[in-house]
Amino acid sequence: MARSRHKSKWLAQAQALSQGLSIHAAANKLDVAPSTAFRWRHRFLALAQDAKAGSLTGIVEADETFVLRSSKGQRRIGRQPRRRGGKSSTRGTGDDHVPVLVVRDRSGASTDFILGRSDKAQLTAALTPVLAPDVVLCTDGSSALAAAARHLGLTHQALNMSSGLRVRGPWHIQNVNAYHGRLKEWMRRFHGVATSYLASYLGWFRALERSRSTCTKPACLLALALSHGARP
Repeated sequence: MARSRHKSKWLAQAQALSQGLSIHAAANKLDVAPSTAFRWRHRFLALAQDAKAGSLTGIVEADETFVLRSSKGQRRIGRQPRRRGGKSSTRGTGDDHVPVLVVRDRSGASTDFILGRSDKAQLTAALTPVLAPDVVLCTDGSSALAAAARHLGLTHQALNMSSGLRVRGPWHIQNVNAYHGRLKEWMRRFHGVATSYLASYLGWFRALERSRSTCTKPACLLALALSHGARP
């Protein structure tokens, strides 16, 4: 009986994911405890982490964005706690931030990688399995991305963003930067995402982006989750 009651809430759970509701808002919508809403969310999102493009072709844009490191939900974090959704204690892209590499081709196929460091070795390891050898890689001129492109033998078009050069003919990173903007705006509603769950939230956002162009109904998210064996 309990399982049957849970099953009747699966579509509502998919709607909560589609709407990007907070845990407490989802709990109210589903009429369950916040702990249950949290557990259901992450069961649905567990396999979304791996639902990303396996190969990118043609003109490919790559750029990093940086997400504030968060120990949200952990009891011992080794530093003074920040206010909910607070700011880094350091400026720029230091240890308080987690680098996320987003890579998109002009067809809209996307993938992303959480990096330990934004350096040649980690960027090369991330890019190697997903880029066809004949792609043209567009970046913002990052020295680490340029080094990774050279190592992989890719045609590389670097934009000198610091001088205001954002577009040079067909070469730009406008698509990936727009994706960064939508991701950051969407994540603001959560007032800080725990770094330990960042991969799940990136997968969640990718699923929403895909459903935007293919199917806008929450049932699509439900079908994706159930096809991978997720159960509340």
